[in-house]
Amino acid sequence: MELLRDDAVRECYSFDATGARCLPEAVAFLEGTEDAVELVRLCRREGLCIVPRGAGTGFVGGSVPSRGCVVASLERMNSILDVDTKNQVALVEPGVVTARLQEAVKGFGFMYPPDPSSLESCTVGGNVATNAGGPRAVKYGVTADYVKGVEAVLGTGEVFCQLERVRKCVVGLNLVPLFVGSEGTLGIITRVLLRLVPLPEMTLTFLLCFSSLEDAGVAVERIMASGILPCALEIMDITSIECVRKYRSVDVPGGIEALLIVELDGFEDEVKRAKDALLNLVSDLCREVVEAGDEEDVERIWAVRRAISPSLMEIAPTKINEDVTVPVSRLAEALSAYREVGRRYGLPVVCFGHAGDGNIHVNIMTDRDDEVLWRKALDATRDIFMSTVALGGVLSGEHGVGLSKRPYLGFQMETRSLDIYRRVKAALDPEGIMNPGKKF
Repeated sequence: MELLRDDAVRECYSFDATGARCLPEAVAFLEGTEDAVELVRLCRREGLCIVPRGAGTGFVGGSVPSRGCVVASLERMNSILDVDTKNQVALVEPGVVTARLQEAVKGFGFMYPPDPSSLESCTVGGNVATNAGGPRAVKYGVTADYVKGVEAVLGTGEVFCQLERVRKCVVGLNLVPLFVGSEGTLGIITRVLLRLVPLPEMTLTFLLCFSSLEDAGVAVERIMASGILPCALEIMDITSIECVRKYRSVDVPGGIEALLIVELDGFEDEVKRAKDALLNLVSDLCREVVEAGDEEDVERIWAVRRAISPSLMEIAPTKINEDVTVPVSRLAEALSAYREVGRRYGLPVVCFGHAGDGNIHVNIMTDRDDEVLWRKALDATRDIFMSTVALGGVLSGEHGVGLSKRPYLGFQMETRSLDIYRRVKAALDPEGIMNPGKKF
């Protein structure tokens, strides 16, 4: 373990994608489980706390340290330890970049489906800590659906290890799911056993154009109720479309207020049947349907979706990026409600994301340096969360709680539920040294 205290290093590890920052006391670069055990023992002895950190790509401040904290960087623990095709699992260290893992298993004829937008830089450990998803979650599920086992160093310094490569086990309690989405509040994850699935035989990609947001919402409801299960079903509203138009040249017809990107995959026969059913379902709603003919077409369609986040800076210097989730049946209502919040506060509210599972990225565009606009943005955030919960939704689908959503937990959770969660944490981290002030 290398422990560094110089100001330049501490500054580099003081923030994440939210822009919130606090200088840690030191940064520990871990290279194995033994290092994690040593760090926990050191911090307990010195009265310090620990903030586990992957790549710092999170949007809720989950890896931002607080005073009296040491950042435990896992970037050096970046080995793919084993790809076991017979048992369809991969054993990896937490610092493995998600895209690298996906590329590695592809060579064996398998895929690791979770595909967060930051997959070229985010790490498996961070994905586990936040239960990251991505466009393919609508069919394949989120990170939790692929974590078969974990090794983690608890706040006591003990090592929890459950890495058996079996399909069934009811011996003892299954504590593995506790670590998924725990945001580093229970321990430092040091190894992860991940489930793999075979690569699909065929994939088809479509861009569906709609004259109204309501029509797009109805299309999503029809698709998800039909038995068709797309591997991706993404939505963009008019504001995000216009942002992308200004940011880069895109071939989208005029008069369009919403887009859906639909991807079907599987065996060739079933994909062709799903295509026919899809087009029949949306033919009366769509203004235009574009089917990708080759890999270049597929890239052009997905380039529109990937261009949203960088294009938002054309609107305002600061964005509050929330990832609320509502029942798919309430998607159209939710999108209308978020648009109304933007009108009420006079702020651009850009909505896009994973329509197939109701996980929408709501971006409130503002200026942190303008006190009036910033206050409006915070009020708009509150109203968006309240609207989400009123529709039967939740405050986060894949970003987590961290620091930024913690003040709003009362909108969704009773005090009694939070107390139960705190008791679970106390059992694994009795001194409260693991990522204090986050999640709860």
